[in-house]
Amino acid sequence: MILPIAYFILFKYVPMYGAAIAFQDYNIFKGVTGSEWVGFDNFRELFAMSQFYTVVRNTLILNLLDLIFSFPAPIILAILLNELRVVWFKKVAQTVLYLPHFISWIIIGGLVYQMFATKNGLINNFIESIGLPAVPFLTEKTNWLFVYLGTGIWQSAGWGTIIYLAALTGINKELYEASDVDGAGRWKKIWHITLPGIRSTIVVMLIMQLGHIMTIGFERPFVMGNTLVMDYAEVISTFVYKAGLKSAQFSLATAMGLFQALVGLVFVVGANAIAKKFGEEGLW
Repeated sequence: MILPIAYFILFKYVPMYGAAIAFQDYNIFKGVTGSEWVGFDNFRELFAMSQFYTVVRNTLILNLLDLIFSFPAPIILAILLNELRVVWFKKVAQTVLYLPHFISWIIIGGLVYQMFATKNGLINNFIESIGLPAVPFLTEKTNWLFVYLGTGIWQSAGWGTIIYLAALTGINKELYEASDVDGAGRWKKIWHITLPGIRSTIVVMLIMQLGHIMTIGFERPFVMGNTLVMDYAEVISTFVYKAGLKSAQFSLATAMGLFQALVGLVFVVGANAIAKKFGEEGLW
């Protein structure tokens, strides 16, 4: 446990010291201890910005859509893999499905542009070759949203199956044998044995996912976004990058990060309370 504990102390708890910047007029030369204390002025400035509500809305929308479409994907995939009876094919399939997780979003972004670009994209080249007009996958907002969600599912679903496959191994095999005696088919087994057997794991993962409802990775929206879809692609992480690093507004960026963390905490506590109310164990 030494390494994981050291990781959390170093990268999760020690940086909390820097949260004080959100309440200061931070000066990089004076540091945290020497900068002027301004209370909630940074939060007032943040909440007064019209862009603030845009990036919060976009972050919530993209994360909610990811929750609806991406969260069930590894569950379904794990169940399908679990139903495979050919061992060598199951192992090959798992390996192939894991691979996208290890590809950088920079490379994935390049692949997406090669595939979906309006001009010279592989898919649009095919569409035009059969006499149809090119589809603006990356420059029209709704189309971009489908590409964004589909790419996220492709990149993360395989890796997400690891936890559910581990949970599936804990299901008592005698239940399946008893269901065979009763004449149950595969769908009945999945519905009445497999899904109830991993329900607690699904609930815990859902609670953790809800805790990140205001947290969105930087690479994916930054790489896949462009000026024509900024109404959807501008999210909290890109806002913090532009405000904190490009504009050197460190206090404003920290205030946004702290607000993001507090909202995430509320979602985690709320989701955990609801889960316990429905008879699940929850996180604590």
